Amino acid sequence: MKLRIFNPEHDIALQANDIHFTAPHAGRKLRGDLDFLPALWADEGDFVLVGDVERAQRSLRCYSKYLHHRVRFVDSSMLRSLDFTGIAPWGWDLALWGELGRLGVAEARMPSHSQLAAIRDLSNRGWAAEHLLPALQTDGTVGQAFIAHTLAEVKDLFRRFGSLVVKAPWSSSGRGVRYVLPDSWDDRLEGWVRNVLQRQLTVEVEPLYNKVKDFALEFFSDESGVRFAGYSLFHTTHGAYTGNVLATREAKEAMLSRYLPIEVVQSTATRICQVLSESLRDAYRGPLGVDMMVVAGQGKLLLHPCVELNLRRTMGHVGLSLSPTEREPWRLMRVLFQNGRYHFRVTDIHENVLDRDVY
Repeated sequence: MKLRIFNPEHDIALQANDIHFTAPHAGRKLRGDLDFLPALWADEGDFVLVGDVERAQRSLRCYSKYLHHRVRFVDSSMLRSLDFTGIAPWGWDLALWGELGRLGVAEARMPSHSQLAAIRDLSNRGWAAEHLLPALQTDGTVGQAFIAHTLAEVKDLFRRFGSLVVKAPWSSSGRGVRYVLPDSWDDRLEGWVRNVLQRQLTVEVEPLYNKVKDFALEFFSDESGVRFAGYSLFHTTHGAYTGNVLATREAKEAMLSRYLPIEVVQSTATRICQVLSESLRDAYRGPLGVDMMVVAGQGKLLLHPCVELNLRRTMGHVGLSLSPTEREPWRLMRVLFQNGRYHFRVTDIHENVLDRDVY
């Protein structure tokens, strides 16, 4: 039996790297409103840590048809008395380690500081840019990324490419990303780059590609290596997640094949398993995802095989736990903010309404 935890502020906590980190209000709100979510993918008998047990039970009743196992909701006052075999959070970071320690969880039940440091290093956008993206380049793919240590390096790349995407090493939901278009360099942007370099030492810089579609591949890492789990067809608005299409693997492959030969995507998944099985061998166990995109260029559509590596559970993994069978309608999974609260919604849809605005 595992202790499951939804800590969606994880990406920001990685940036802070502070055992006493307090998430911004929006992060605390998201966690508080949706802390019941791990019940949707938990195993039989698992515990799910929540702020209010009765509220979590009420929330979960709306999703009873998606539940496959019985779980037990627990709050922080119960942790010292629980007998669990492991801890499975949304993502591991120093802030969560400190939080659980203050609640009485023994250090032996949690990753060591060296393991936490390795997870943080591998979660740095620069690691994937230097170690994963180059290994995935083949016919039918496109994508470059550079690690800049100074403002002068960023400006040189701007002169070289004309349009850029500049990313902080650690950030969440597009907050640490800036798009630099021709004639758009100004004092405000320069100040942002200087600030990130001062706080995080580097920035990742990419040419701005003509994106057609976002999607991701989801994986699991365990003692035997990294294995492919499925596809995530998602939508974003201004870099922030807004929803996932839930369908069978075959249906998702059919949707992707509208843009790319599915063999290119499948071979990329195989290569990711090979590369990450070696890189994550002693560093990380758990779910992870690789964000990708379809790019228009060279008179055809190409695959950008690694926009970002997420060394944590993703909404794509949540979607996989709710995938319909062949006999069930497709679904749309969304996270909405309405009336001062975050809401998790899953609605049935039909193939003929899946136009470009949905996926």
